[in-house]
Amino acid sequence: MKSIQRSLSLGLIAGLLVVALLLVQTSLWLFEAGLKRSLANDLREETEGLLIAIVKGPDGIKLDTQRLNPRYQRPFSGHYFRIELPDRTWRSRSLWDAVPAWPETSGLAAELLEGPQRQRLLAFSAEYRRDGQPIVISVAQDYTPILDSFARVRLSGLGLVGVALLVFLLLQRYAMTLALRPLERARQQIAQLQQGQRQQLDSQAPVELQPLVAQINHLLTQTEETLQRSRHALGNLGHALKTPLAVLGSLIQREELAAHPQLHAALQEQLGQIQQRISRELTRARLAGDVLPGAHFDCAAELPALLDTLRMIHQRDIQLRWTAPSDCRLPWDREDMLELLGNLLDNACKWANSEVVLSIERSAAGYRLRVDDDGPGIPAAERALVLDRGTRLDERAEGHGLGLGIVRDILSAWGGTLSLQDSPLGGLQVQIELPVR
Repeated sequence: MKSIQRSLSLGLIAGLLVVALLLVQTSLWLFEAGLKRSLANDLREETEGLLIAIVKGPDGIKLDTQRLNPRYQRPFSGHYFRIELPDRTWRSRSLWDAVPAWPETSGLAAELLEGPQRQRLLAFSAEYRRDGQPIVISVAQDYTPILDSFARVRLSGLGLVGVALLVFLLLQRYAMTLALRPLERARQQIAQLQQGQRQQLDSQAPVELQPLVAQINHLLTQTEETLQRSRHALGNLGHALKTPLAVLGSLIQREELAAHPQLHAALQEQLGQIQQRISRELTRARLAGDVLPGAHFDCAAELPALLDTLRMIHQRDIQLRWTAPSDCRLPWDREDMLELLGNLLDNACKWANSEVVLSIERSAAGYRLRVDDDGPGIPAAERALVLDRGTRLDERAEGHGLGLGIVRDILSAWGGTLSLQDSPLGGLQVQIELPVR
């Protein structure tokens, strides 16, 4: 959700920034164009005023300085003129010794002129005729203060744009938080599904999300039903195979085969392998793995019954204990977890002298399970051989009674790891690392 908010925020900021800059710059361009038209009219009136100041005198045409605006007399005042006649030229005293590049065509100059003291001049030129003589009057006005004003306006506009963007960003984040709150709630519920804290998503969702929630819930229900049907079918298959296998076992025990000890032994061995292979494959096929996100194993509800069952099976004076965090709910399928812990504890009970301890604790990546016993243990050199291949442990370490092939299958489905260590009780410690999805 945060990445969505970040992407939308960046997109909004970029869009608003581009629009704001275009609006500010376009407004300044339009304002400047209107201002130049207004100044062009003023400069045209200035040329007409200067034309009136050209009078006839005893010595011919002259410029009446009494009719000139005083600003043309003050040096570098920002207002300048030049009057050209065929035989003479007048320049305003305000120019002092500066010689601007006056426009050669009538009308407003397309570019600003370089004036004295780094002034930028807006120039206008007009051509008149008096008494048959052409008169070209050019006037200029310092445009630098207007450029400075535009720069300040532009800077102020950018500041206002920044403030407006900040306000829009805060409003947008608030609006996005409200709009994405249902999605965030759905994400949290999906995380709870993975952790085994719920079985389905809440049906109370916004109208836009209701079809998605309904489809997810339908898929979860259908998947669970499919798994249950598969488990029931495999259970029925297992029971159906027991009868023919039992018949074969009874046939092997007949007296006719007693006279053939080698054949009897071979048939008995093959039948045992068939029974063992069928049992293992049926157990592997019943594994749920990651199929059901809402599955969970309630330690407080399931472990006491499991330990009681093991006490009844082994019928020895073995102390079985377990420790786990409060409200321990492991986010894995109940049947698979019972299969895993049942195998680990059963093997520990076979070799323990008097005590077996199951410990469950949280780790950085998920959960850590330890099964300790006070039995004879396994030498360190043989542990490496046991863990060298992903086969059944009793096949790799014959005589130690660790029939944990199904444990390997479950850990492979869950992405877990198994290690053998010395137990604080004096025997073997089987440690399982289960990462949380």
